[in-house]
Amino acid sequence: MESLLARTIVLLGVAMVVAILARRLKLPYTVGLVLTGLALALARVDFGFELTHDVIFDLILPPLLFEAALNLHWAELRRDLPPVLLISLVGVVFCAGAVALGLVFVLNWPVLPALAFGALISATDPIAVVALLRETGVKGRLALIVETESLANDGTAALLFALVAAALAGHADLTPVAVAARFALIAFGGVACGLVCGGLGVVVAGRTEDHLVETALTAVAAYGSFLIAEHFGASGVLATVAAGMTMGNLGVLAERRPKLLFSERGREFVVAFWEFAAFVANSFVFLMIGLSLAKVHAHSALALATEIALALLGRALAIYPLCLPFAGSRWRIPLKEQHFLWWAGLRGALALALALSLPAATPYRDEILVAAFGVVAFSSLVQGLTAGLALKALGLDGKT
Repeated sequence: MESLLARTIVLLGVAMVVAILARRLKLPYTVGLVLTGLALALARVDFGFELTHDVIFDLILPPLLFEAALNLHWAELRRDLPPVLLISLVGVVFCAGAVALGLVFVLNWPVLPALAFGALISATDPIAVVALLRETGVKGRLALIVETESLANDGTAALLFALVAAALAGHADLTPVAVAARFALIAFGGVACGLVCGGLGVVVAGRTEDHLVETALTAVAAYGSFLIAEHFGASGVLATVAAGMTMGNLGVLAERRPKLLFSERGREFVVAFWEFAAFVANSFVFLMIGLSLAKVHAHSALALATEIALALLGRALAIYPLCLPFAGSRWRIPLKEQHFLWWAGLRGALALALALSLPAATPYRDEILVAAFGVVAFSSLVQGLTAGLALKALGLDGKT
């Protein structure tokens, strides 16, 4: 226990030093963490931690998702719901299909492993995207679309990945009825679980004026909704997002104060608490990604470059064609903002968690892991490092 605590404190200390240096050097904080983790791994510094599916899903994702959803105003999201839903639902299918086809015809992968990789890499990672928005200072409608799309597209990707993973394991029922039932469980089951947990949290919070109790209730809702949903086979990601939006819009962000809302001190404390929790979780996950990258041995530089190119192409197909139907409407997304949506589609810990969840006997598991780590490395380092430059080049750096 003492050794684990000591290693945790050391990792947190390293992250804080990186945060200070990154700010002074005007570098993205997440990029600095990945580079630092990679350097420490190459120097053979072993902290005794390993990035696993359980670590990402059970510890890292809930606070990051909840904090992002807690600050989303439903009234603002509702105005741009059609393009967000189209990109996050149909766009994920387009991206997964394009990546899978490329792997099959260019790299000669079997169909099912190619589909598995296409599915896990098709969802943009909420952790990386939210961090990118805060580092680049993007606000307003553009930030809302980028952030909510990254939070919403995980349900579709989870469904696709679950179906393909079951097929890889040899026990999938891919009839239309089975697919519809699986989608309902994963998507609607996750949302329902989050709404119930978040709603109960707000109701109980309305019975107290203690800001510490109110904050504890948000923690219970964040982790409880995630764990309950995952236990029943639903989407923990969507559950935590729904719980965060429920508690945020009914309690923390509400301007009027009926009986069920948080106390004034509670609202301030909850926002500050989750901002800190997200900062710590972000620090650990990106540092751990850097530490893990050095342990991955690429099968071929050309294959890795092809996989990265396919991920970028898939993301382009998820954005540009699906923005066309809104060109003449109030939901129009300008071409410059579409370019940023494409480049800001970062992949991160979520893709790694799905790849790591594949059983050891899964065909092409090693290739899927290498490809996932390669795309995440490119996404974190190249896209993350140049996102600010892209904003300036597109004339969006002052966008609010």
